[in-house]
Amino acid sequence: MFHILLALADKERHGYHIMQEVDERTEGKVRLGPGTLYGSIKRMLADGWVEETEERPDPEMDDERRRYYRLTDFGFRVASAEAERLARLVKMARSRKLLSKTQVS
Repeated sequence: MFHILLALADKERHGYHIMQEVDERTEGKVRLGPGTLYGSIKRMLADGWVEETEERPDPEMDDERRRYYRLTDFGFRVASAEAERLARLVKMARSRKLLSKTQVS
């Protein structure tokens, strides 16, 4: 779910675009199938982390069947808290020599 939140952190996206973003960002190491993606989105909608938007980037060039999602303020706070938690874990791993200081965070 964090990958989905991260994909929505900078702008709203439709489902397929979220899958592409995650695939690209993880260099293909994480692949979200439709069942996983939409099951997660359904839970995040219910929990108030994301919301579906009615706005379309360009209605003339967009498929009306696409559903666009964006983070809510609460979802942004959830994503930020998780990013902070992960940053603390990386710091701890470095202090225990599990990661070098030159490795990308």
